[in-house]
Amino acid sequence: MKTLKNCRPMGGPATDLHIADGVFVETSPDGAETIDCGGRILIPGLVEAHTHLDKSLLGMPWYRNEVGPRLIDKITNEREVKVSLGLDPQVQSERQAILSVSHGTTQIRSHVDVDTHHGLAGIEGVMETRDKLKDIVDIEIVAFPQSSMMPRPGTVEMMDQALALGADIVGGIDPCGIERDPKGHLDAVFMLAEKHGKPVDIHLHERDALGGFSMEEIIARTRAHGMQGKVTISHAFCLGMMDRAYVADLQAQLAENRIHIITTAPASAPVPAVKELKAAGILTGSGSDGIRDTWGPYGNADMLERAMFIGQRNNLRRDDEVELALDICTYGGAAIMETEGYGLRIGDRADAVLVEGETLAEAVALRAPRKMVLKAGAVTARDGACVVAAP
Repeated sequence: MKTLKNCRPMGGPATDLHIADGVFVETSPDGAETIDCGGRILIPGLVEAHTHLDKSLLGMPWYRNEVGPRLIDKITNEREVKVSLGLDPQVQSERQAILSVSHGTTQIRSHVDVDTHHGLAGIEGVMETRDKLKDIVDIEIVAFPQSSMMPRPGTVEMMDQALALGADIVGGIDPCGIERDPKGHLDAVFMLAEKHGKPVDIHLHERDALGGFSMEEIIARTRAHGMQGKVTISHAFCLGMMDRAYVADLQAQLAENRIHIITTAPASAPVPAVKELKAAGILTGSGSDGIRDTWGPYGNADMLERAMFIGQRNNLRRDDEVELALDICTYGGAAIMETEGYGLRIGDRADAVLVEGETLAEAVALRAPRKMVLKAGAVTARDGACVVAAP
């Protein structure tokens, strides 16, 4: 039981908020601990809606990256060097999740590789971390066939096993560019979703008209299977193409079928225009993608920094525009993950972060260490450090 004294919910006027039994309540419970928030801004827990917990190299010796430029080069290299590096998906996922918590994240959606080379080792490792850290962060697992399904016999069956084991979402990847079989790939993805009653989250790196074709096929499957509101397209680089009339039509179809978009706002690829997505009524979330892995040396799991990247990539400069970037990294991701009781209202789960700044826009600009992070009312991080030590 706690009373958060002198906090400013979403940058509004200073007030006191009360917590009992893990949720925000109207009045201070007897015996509540009082925490002076010093007039800082309180926001709901940050949401890491797209990352890869099983493959970070955090805490390991520096990896010298000399991988070729193509997507398939990175995929093939990673699959092979996981063995030579001795990467343990449980340890690595725990390290990254703890780093995320230190920056104010309270829930994570992680894509976890399923392939015929490593089997279900990644799924099992991240599931162990999910259980181990369940009191400080919620972890949602996507069974992700990064190495493809159609060209690698046995992968569909492994995806089926991963979902039966406890993965939460059916993943997919470029139906044309990686799978080379859009019909076969999407048949498998939506068959698995229907069989297990799971939502779908598909990586779509394909650009321009090719990506538009794949997106139209995903939309058609969503409609045919009655999965409106249960399908997410991650990256969606094709929405950044030059043909804006075609993009407007795609976005209208996405909105009609309640298909969500998750963007990581990379500097190296076209990106969806988040103001257009908002205007169309398309739920949008964000994530860090890979962090310090064999693909690249960057990333720190800070979703306030990711809000900054969204702002920079979309030329968001006004305060209300920067607030949109933050909303994508909080309420947007939570809505896509269908998080119950998310927010700062009475009855909502007390998952929250104290951030520095006079306004929400300044909090994103400053990205100062988080003064305090709460999960169900319990303190999980103080002054930028998680209460749990990384292995």
